[in-house]
Formats: sequence, structure tokens, C-alpha cells
Amino acid sequence: MEVKKYEQDIKGLQTLFQNEVKFGLVNIQPGERVPGTGLSNHNEDEYSYIIEGSIEGECGGHRFKASEGEATFIPSGEQHWAVNNSDKVCRIVWTLVKP
Repeated sequence: MEVKKYEQDIKGLQTLFQNEVKFGLVNIQPGERVPGTGLSNHNEDEYSYIIEGSIEGECGGHRFKASEGEATFIPSGEQHWAVNNSDKVCRIVWTLVKP
């Protein structure tokens, strides 16, 4: 097993393995939409695990809902957005992996 230290950039992204893997924790407040308007996409596959709360949104033109204890996968380049329509903070740990 190899243990690596992470570097943290100005956005708070934690980067491992020479920028091939990035991970972080996000708290989406009740009523908050990510991104605030429009769609988001990136050049990495995104794996997320819902620690607490729930979100709903759209990925690749398909609606989804995810709740505490569930995981999501967004392929590289897929346009997406999410919103917390509950009255509880949604806490998510996410990982971006270069394909």
C-alpha cells in the first residue's frame, strides 16, 4: 500500500496521485442549487456518497434523487446540476477521477 500526502489548492480541493484523483466534502444548504444557475461538467468521472440529507437533480438529461447512504456516479463530460429541496443540510463526500 502506498500512502500519499495531499496538497490543498485555493478552492479547498484535495489532490492526490499527481492530480489524477481529487476529493472533497461539500455541504449543500436547504434550497441551495449547485451550480447556482446553468449546468456543470468536468473532465473527470465523479463519484459521490451522501453522508446526510438528500439531493435531486439532473445528469445527462435524466432526473435523479439520492439520499443518505446512497452513492452517485457522473461520467466525465456529463452536464449536471443538483438542488437540496429538503429542510436539512445535505453533506456529500465526492471524488473526481481522471478516466
